[in-house]
Amino acid sequence: MYRKKIEYLKQWKESQQRKPLLLIGARQVWKTFLLKEFWKQYYKNTIYINFENIASEVSQLFDKEIDPKKILLNLEIYFNEKIIPGETLIIFDEIQDKPRVLTSLKYFCELANEYHIVASWSLLGTALHLGTSFPTWKVDIQYLYPLDFEEFLLANNEDKLIQLYKINQNDTFNEKLYEYFKYYLYVWWMPEIVFSRITEHNFEIIDSLQWSLLQSYRYDFSKHTDITLTKKITQIWESIPLQFAKENDKFIWGVLREWARAKEYEIALQWLCDSGLVRKVTRVKRWDKIPLSAYKEEDAFKLYFLDVWLLRNMANIPWSVLLNKNSIFDEFNGLIAEQFVLQNMDKYHCFYWTSWANAEVDFVTQINDKVVPIEVKSWENTKSKSLRIYREKYSPDLSIRYSLLNLKEQDWLVNIPLYLIFCLDEILKRLNNDNN
Repeated sequence: MYRKKIEYLKQWKESQQRKPLLLIGARQVWKTFLLKEFWKQYYKNTIYINFENIASEVSQLFDKEIDPKKILLNLEIYFNEKIIPGETLIIFDEIQDKPRVLTSLKYFCELANEYHIVASWSLLGTALHLGTSFPTWKVDIQYLYPLDFEEFLLANNEDKLIQLYKINQNDTFNEKLYEYFKYYLYVWWMPEIVFSRITEHNFEIIDSLQWSLLQSYRYDFSKHTDITLTKKITQIWESIPLQFAKENDKFIWGVLREWARAKEYEIALQWLCDSGLVRKVTRVKRWDKIPLSAYKEEDAFKLYFLDVWLLRNMANIPWSVLLNKNSIFDEFNGLIAEQFVLQNMDKYHCFYWTSWANAEVDFVTQINDKVVPIEVKSWENTKSKSLRIYREKYSPDLSIRYSLLNLKEQDWLVNIPLYLIFCLDEILKRLNNDNN
């Protein structure tokens, strides 16, 4: 299974400015899988320590020692393995509950930086260690997100199809891409699903695996918080599909319970955001200026899930809905497609915008030095009223509409099929060359 982040890891390995690497992400986004693949491909051997299940004597070692040389000597004795700089990759997995391991990275940077060390940090529950001293400037930090659509295609051996569309965006295999698009919305990114269940079309097994993971997330709420906070976290979590079903232009606290107020839930909301399980998209007052963050309204926002499979499960959306192109957008006012777009644009910080004229643009982001509005539209309704209102007010150089229509460029708008979202950079680059 190929993850794009491995390209960064390769550069990190060869960098003269390399520091210990901290890989951060939500639970179950393949951090461990990625690091083990990196080891297998680019190192002769590894010292792998998972701090969720490692023997107590190894875990306690970091409570006693902080000197890198002593830690390395102890690890060599315990694993009966010689640690060689540049040839051995040291993996500290799941260190979020081990503050001393995090602190040790600072000293590895200062005193033993010739050793190659990567550590993974799962976001869930990290608020427990807010008092931990973070090794600022002493670690390289990278975030890992769920499998995007391009990686999903690669997992299904469609590298040639990707190459074809990136070179020449045509309509030849659109139906094939749409079929993969439907499966991506349904199966999620677990290795056992991507590699086998998708070919078997055994949706009962897929549902069972996803339901089990969903329950483990709920269990983690109570594991890391007290009863009162757990209840509030759960209320917010379960309200997300309901928020969109009510066509609100922002998150409404009253959906949780009558007379609910933001102040009562601010800690629960922050906990969910910090866990990486939800994505907070804030409204901006205006979006013709950069940086967009200077114009955001903190009290007006929408919440999305980490991944589209969470939405599908939480909203109990069956496979039959995804078989119908219009239904993908009809259910929960297009939230499925919005969720898909958001999670496939991880490298861009997205906001949204509304106007007095009842216009709402789903996302707005900064691409290079341009502010770009983005709408997600249905199969039939692609009139883009909101984008037109924005254009009259701000005159953007470029507007993007994602739909299921074929790729089409107008004088002020480019329509990109949802299943060509992996070609966004190539499309923008070509448009820029054409304009120049």
